Amino acid sequence: MREVEEAGGRPPGAGPLLLGVRHHGPGSARAVRAALEAARPRAVLIEGPPEADALIPLAADQDMRPPVALLAHAVDEPGRSAFWPLAGFSPEWIAVRWALEHDVPARFIDLPATHTLAWGRDDAGPPADGGADAEGSAVEGTAEPPAGACPPEAPVRVDPLAALAEAAGYDDPERWWEDVVEHRGAGEDAFAPFLVLEEAMGALREAYDSGEDHRDLVREAYMRLQVRAARREFGDGVAVVCGAWHVPALRRKATVAADRALLKGLPKVKADMTWVPWTHRRLSRASGYGAGIESPGWYAHLFDVPDRPVERWLTKVAGLLREEDRIVSSAHVIEAVRLAGTLAAMRGRPLAGLSETTDAVRAVMCDGSEVPLALVHDRLVVGDVLGAVPEAAPAVPLQRDLARLQRRLRLRPEALERELELDLRKETDAGRSRLLHRLRLLGVGWGEPVVSRGSTGTFRESWRLRWEPELSVRVAEAGVWGTTVPAAATARAEADAVAAQALAEVTALAERCLLAELPDALPVVMRVLADRAALDADVGHLAQALPALVRSLRYGDVRGTGTEALAGVAAGLAERIFVGLPPACIALDAGAAEEMRRHVDAVHGAVALLDDTPRTGQGEVRARWHAVLRTLSGRDTVPGVLRGRAVRLLLDDGEVEQERAARLMGLALSPGTPPADAAAWIEGFVGGGGGMLLVHDERLLGLVDDWLTGVPAQAFTDVLPLLRRTFSAYEQGVRRTLGELVRRGPGQGGGAGGPAGGVPGFAAELDQERADAVLPVLRMLLGLDGPGPGGERPGNELAGVAG
Repeated sequence: MREVEEAGGRPPGAGPLLLGVRHHGPGSARAVRAALEAARPRAVLIEGPPEADALIPLAADQDMRPPVALLAHAVDEPGRSAFWPLAGFSPEWIAVRWALEHDVPARFIDLPATHTLAWGRDDAGPPADGGADAEGSAVEGTAEPPAGACPPEAPVRVDPLAALAEAAGYDDPERWWEDVVEHRGAGEDAFAPFLVLEEAMGALREAYDSGEDHRDLVREAYMRLQVRAARREFGDGVAVVCGAWHVPALRRKATVAADRALLKGLPKVKADMTWVPWTHRRLSRASGYGAGIESPGWYAHLFDVPDRPVERWLTKVAGLLREEDRIVSSAHVIEAVRLAGTLAAMRGRPLAGLSETTDAVRAVMCDGSEVPLALVHDRLVVGDVLGAVPEAAPAVPLQRDLARLQRRLRLRPEALERELELDLRKETDAGRSRLLHRLRLLGVGWGEPVVSRGSTGTFRESWRLRWEPELSVRVAEAGVWGTTVPAAATARAEADAVAAQALAEVTALAERCLLAELPDALPVVMRVLADRAALDADVGHLAQALPALVRSLRYGDVRGTGTEALAGVAAGLAERIFVGLPPACIALDAGAAEEMRRHVDAVHGAVALLDDTPRTGQGEVRARWHAVLRTLSGRDTVPGVLRGRAVRLLLDDGEVEQERAARLMGLALSPGTPPADAAAWIEGFVGGGGGMLLVHDERLLGLVDDWLTGVPAQAFTDVLPLLRRTFSAYEQGVRRTLGELVRRGPGQGGGAGGPAGGVPGFAAELDQERADAVLPVLRMLLGLDGPGPGGERPGNELAGVAG
């Protein structure tokens, strides 16, 4: 510090102005801006890939909105990529903006991406720092594991913030950083903070010199060469903005020959570079980003709102909670501000930080609950801010076509997860559906289909959308398939069909092609489908393939896609299942029988759809299927779970009378049947929502009850797991009613519907008096009043509704 004072506010000694920073630190960003304003350098050098020098002017574009990232990817292997994220409060971004505003040359001086991307391909080490060093490199790894993820094999070294915080008596590095940097006001000397931080980092590097990373040594050698070149061009009027960890190495004297020796023989790949949007969530340390921070949203707030940040932060929190229908008034905000200040004073902090404001929000606005506090952390402390880049940024042709479609369909990428309901009868919604399905074929998971909350018809779709920065890499990877989304999706579908091994994969692909409306891909997919279906004799494989194929037949009506070729394949596939299923169900063990039961259920649902399509004979397919089920239900060599399931499906379709079903159950539960086989028959018959059958037909319940009470003690423990699995799947109300019926004694009142007395609500006939009691309320809900026509008793016109 004495040297700083003697230098009159300027860094001591000749040489470049080294500004060591914390990546994504608002305090460092403010300090960098102040130092640049004070020094007025002739050139600004910034830690980052030099291939991005040509992209620096785009940072001044009005459409450029941080957070953004520099994306580098190997031309021949787009999945091999690395990101250099920059937020609005990142010191590097501030340096770039300052240079552009003052017409000062700005250059990136870190190891080129051509080496960074190649470094991790042929050896075990990733290309850049992915360890605990929060002050080292801002690069976020490669996509050799998934794009943007910091590889687990990255060597871990000392975390400078943690070491300094521990030396200062802090157990939380983030709190220490807030106290000494973020809450420090602007001093008279703009350079003092950097000299102090440089001294601290120098001491740390001396203490941990055994942990020097070879990759860092190479990167620092390259940076020193770039600084020397800049000094030859601009003299000493050069400012360097880099991670504070690297400053002692850049200050250290080293020969040019030694630095060049470290760089000799580095692997190289051809790389492309561009700007891509980024998110605050991906800046968080929880995302796996080695140089990440705990609270990007909070840091953005500190940088954007230097005046009364605590008051404005708590006002923002109150606004969020009000949007979620929580009662939060201005009095809550005032009290929370007071509490945060009191906590800061009690803890000896210069100002209230994130921990104090969080404690105040929990106590005052959330009533001690962690649930709304988790929402505050997710939406505000971390945040879902998504940046934007101008159209002039370099991009692969597929990315440009995607951006054009997004604008035309008014489907803007957003970092916040949201649900989208589509009505496929509307042109815009149909276009959105096509785009999302085509992107899924290309491996760009922008949206995932979810169960619709409203109609379940084929003209409705529900999607859950969320744009992640890594999807930019996926788009670049998909660019090898074509220059437009339809062409790329078609080429990818054709390649996937040829490479598919299982028949179910091909039928699922055919369904996805229809959903994405890719008519040019269907001929190839259908040819492969026909070949696979002809060669595959496994009934299980055929049963897995049929449902997706039959669902595809339904899309032609809504999407206008021809499905005639699919109808013939589906009908042939169904016929082969009908022929092969009975023999395939003989002599199966318990696991195989359960798997086959699932296949039978899937085929049953598919047959119902297939029989309703105009391209197949009306009723013929279902009649053939019912004949197969009758065969299964009557063969003793078929496992009990399949025989019971066959009877249940026939009963549901009205092909078997209740008396016949009761007789078959009685035979299956007769004393001569092994208890385990009888329990499996029950599981097949009443499993999957069959509890209401037992509620409304007490003869069946009585048969089960009589059988269960007669099971020998030594066999009871064997059948108990099967029965518990079956009955535990019923809803609570069904289980309670069954328990009441069993306690009273099923069948005690006689009749198919149960006794006249006994459990309320279950009888052979309608209880008119109890039904009439509901009608006044029903009339009020429907807006009906007065007597019915012809002087009828009030509510008689609603008898059909009540029934």
